[in-house]
Amino acid sequence: MTANEVDERALRAAVADTERALAEFDGARQWLAAARQRPMEPFGAEVWVFDQALARVLLVKHRLRGWVPPGGKVEAGETPRDGASRELLEETGLEPELLPDPAAVAVRSYHPDHPVTLGLSYAAVVDAATPFVAEDGQPVAWTPLAEGWESCFPGDLLRIRQHAAWLAGRTGRH
Repeated sequence: MTANEVDERALRAAVADTERALAEFDGARQWLAAARQRPMEPFGAEVWVFDQALARVLLVKHRLRGWVPPGGKVEAGETPRDGASRELLEETGLEPELLPDPAAVAVRSYHPDHPVTLGLSYAAVVDAATPFVAEDGQPVAWTPLAEGWESCFPGDLLRIRQHAAWLAGRTGRH
């Protein structure tokens, strides 16, 4: 296995999380079933961090992608959930418990020169007063869900809003 291939443990975890994801986009389940037949790029994983009122999401300013949820490439030996937690810690200093079921699964390219891969989105809810520490060169900010933001993934705003509304319905927060 090379550094650019997914290991079996990560693949098994990605398959399980893909099946449990609350939302699917881009035909991700079908894409993963076909992609398993050949070497594939490492997965992407991110965390949709909401404040307790489910009115804001925590975003980082990426130099190429604009404002995006904290996340990145799943490293060798990690599951997508582990990678999401690690990236969240690296980019924000936060270590919340991720909600049990993944929020979403999608297929996308994280760089114009890279092929598409599977991306898993996890969610967490934290007290907005919890201090965070931005990674050098990547500002972090709470962003109201009622507003938009500049991102190379314009569909994310609606996806994240829909998940916040779903969480609000389950928890009684409005």
